[in-house]
Amino acid sequence: MSAFDDAGADLELRQITKTFPGFTAIEQLDLTIPAGSFFALLGPSGCGKTTTLRLVAGLEEPTTGRVLIGGRDVTATKPHERPVNTVFQSYALFPHMTVQGNVEFGLRRRGVKDAGARALEALKLVQLDHLAARRPSQLSGGQQQRVALARAIVNRPALLLLDEPLGALDLKLRREMQLELKAIQAEVGLTFLHVTHDQEEAMTMADTVAVMNRGRIEQMGSPQELYELPRTLFVANFLGQSNLLTGDVVATSGANTVVEVGGVRLSIPTARMQRTSGAVTVGVRPEKLLLLTEEPKAKRGVNLLGPARVTDVSFTGVSTQYQVEFPENSALPGMSVFAQNLVFGAVVNPGAEVWLSWSVDHGFGLADAAEPGSSFAAAEADDTSVAVAAGES
Repeated sequence: MSAFDDAGADLELRQITKTFPGFTAIEQLDLTIPAGSFFALLGPSGCGKTTTLRLVAGLEEPTTGRVLIGGRDVTATKPHERPVNTVFQSYALFPHMTVQGNVEFGLRRRGVKDAGARALEALKLVQLDHLAARRPSQLSGGQQQRVALARAIVNRPALLLLDEPLGALDLKLRREMQLELKAIQAEVGLTFLHVTHDQEEAMTMADTVAVMNRGRIEQMGSPQELYELPRTLFVANFLGQSNLLTGDVVATSGANTVVEVGGVRLSIPTARMQRTSGAVTVGVRPEKLLLLTEEPKAKRGVNLLGPARVTDVSFTGVSTQYQVEFPENSALPGMSVFAQNLVFGAVVNPGAEVWLSWSVDHGFGLADAAEPGSSFAAAEADDTSVAVAAGES
């Protein structure tokens, strides 16, 4: 029998509100996380995600609402009595113990007879069984994080909580650990609840992502769904980078809604619009744009803006980022284009005249509106850009 045969449990938060003196951290939160899933709570500092994690762990009590794990109400249950373990950003390993001793610690306190064998099995899972006799000070940061993970998993929790677990690692190691964590979760089958402010981390590892803002969930879904079809200004801004344009709905033609921005008519699939009347904000991701050096002919199913002027070029390795402005149409905001580096060097240089085009199918409409004339909104640039062509017609 494996030490990891126990399956994860589902987590349910019902009408959770948590208030502190002077502010409300979480407001009327309803959330269900299915058993065996890898779920991420994503959001900026102060949005309520860590408070949510602490409520699940039992380190905070909700002002109102209930916490259920595996269908059992644990709202009034003490932290050590919940089928939950937490992995923190700080590894919190005992420096005087060996790696195996750290992993065995919780088992021995509970009087588990095969603590040594189970600890070694957990270390084997995180590929550290060959370092069982070392002290934490003899390990790298990534290795210490894997020990902390093994120590949590070995207790067979129904629910594993990850509180910014990779935040202290360098970029390369963090990306490696993202893949390892995802593989470990798939193998052990536990329910993982991962809290992070890192959009790439959430999208790389989680099956489902919930974007939190001001104590509420703005949008929840698969990473692809959230990225390709954000519903609100906040989600479009926080998850990746978006070009946003605000205008008025002027027509509905077949399957598309027509929005006029600065005298230019843009088509958006009606099914991808949150609102279809009045002033609306529509958007398109920078990697969906084509940067053209010659004015193309109008084409059905394609939106076109221009002429524009390239004002900045930034090489980022995987892609080159172009910033363009519209000097002949001040009502249009500046826009950003990501071009995959298929050739050596930039396709165009600052000062070049260009046109921007994109497939109608790639546009989206938000439920709320940005200020008219506002420029593109950005979180962190996403390097996973797709190809952008130059000189196409």
